[in-house]
Amino acid sequence: MTGRRRIRSTSLPVITDRPARAVARSAATLVTCASLAVGCGAVPGTTGGSGDAPITVMTWAPQGTKATNKPGMPAFAQAYARWVNAHGGIGGRKLKVLTCNDHNDSVAAARCADRAVEENVVAVVGSYSQYGETFLPSLEGAGIPYIGGYGVTNAEFTSPVSYPVNGGQPSLLAGLGRELARSCGPVMLVRPDTIAGDELPPLLNSGLRAGGHTTSSDQLADEDATEYGGQAVRALEFSTTDATRRGCVVPALGDRTTTFMDSFRRARADYPDVRTATVLGSVDQTVINANGGASGPYEGSYLTGWYPVASDPRWDAMKKVISQQAFGDNRIDPADAGVQTTWIAYTVFRKAVESLGDREVTADAVRGALNDGLRVSTGGLTPTLGWKFQDVLAAVGYPRLVNREVTLQVVRDGRLVAARKGFINVTRTLRNAELN
Repeated sequence: MTGRRRIRSTSLPVITDRPARAVARSAATLVTCASLAVGCGAVPGTTGGSGDAPITVMTWAPQGTKATNKPGMPAFAQAYARWVNAHGGIGGRKLKVLTCNDHNDSVAAARCADRAVEENVVAVVGSYSQYGETFLPSLEGAGIPYIGGYGVTNAEFTSPVSYPVNGGQPSLLAGLGRELARSCGPVMLVRPDTIAGDELPPLLNSGLRAGGHTTSSDQLADEDATEYGGQAVRALEFSTTDATRRGCVVPALGDRTTTFMDSFRRARADYPDVRTATVLGSVDQTVINANGGASGPYEGSYLTGWYPVASDPRWDAMKKVISQQAFGDNRIDPADAGVQTTWIAYTVFRKAVESLGDREVTADAVRGALNDGLRVSTGGLTPTLGWKFQDVLAAVGYPRLVNREVTLQVVRDGRLVAARKGFINVTRTLRNAELN
């Protein structure tokens, strides 16, 4: 770990008074940006949805990095635009999607936000970045809504321009902790040594305490390491300190969870009773398959997710878009939580635009529709969504967290299946989280 200065999020959003157009950075040409229509060349000063012009939005995510990568999110956004345009657009207007690579880097994330302002997009939709504190101020200053971020940072649940569609890491970890309290002895959390990683232990511990369990131990790891032998051994040793109950190891390393499990599997021979549990986004069916399926370390593991399992028929509409507009694009996996989040985010955006009728589609108009009590059904993939001020969680720093329900899944015979029907509400658990 190098000498990074950490800036922790506050519980209240900061409204900036910067101009509606951010000053373009001198290195903006380094931003990877693409669109479906005529490139990134929207005319400066125009409105992203004025008149007969296309409605312009942006989707960003890290790609080609040594840590977390979510190429399926911008790829699906482009496929969605092709699909919606083939069916008459949104309210008769074509949808134009710009994409940007945040490179898993705070400076690049800020450049993506500046580019969104520069291009006069009406929303940033279905995106992933660990650097909400870096990019959200630019969106706030321009009044651009951030719809359906991945929920990886607390800033997404405090910013007045953020409209999350899931409960992010807070809900997943709180729900997982509550389940593990019933079945695990000592619990070891293996998480990134990053700002976002710092926010994870209190959330898992809130669930453990809700179930009458002691809090977890915390093992730090580099998010871009090529092996985790030391962390795996220490986690296994800790998880066997109670001879009466088998312990659980919870890796929450995003894309690097697979790398950790390679090390864990090799070290596990002397600790056969230790189980693993994690959150969706760190593990999916492809990861389970790659780690041995039914004979691998995930067998019997619990996972919490935001949505129903990928085999649920409620995903059929999303899969139809993929089959019609992105067949053969291996970046887009319908079981990937990032792709799923992007589908739901664009569902919300489409409903917001349609609610405007013949009015001009601008960032202010879209934000106004969402703020004025618009309720969005996602076909049962989430509870009905709405983003009025949520005082129930404002006291613990989550005024924008409107979806507080998670699903519990389990690996049985190598397949990720629902462990119980329906959703689990973690509102009370989050309210009891010691986050400050």
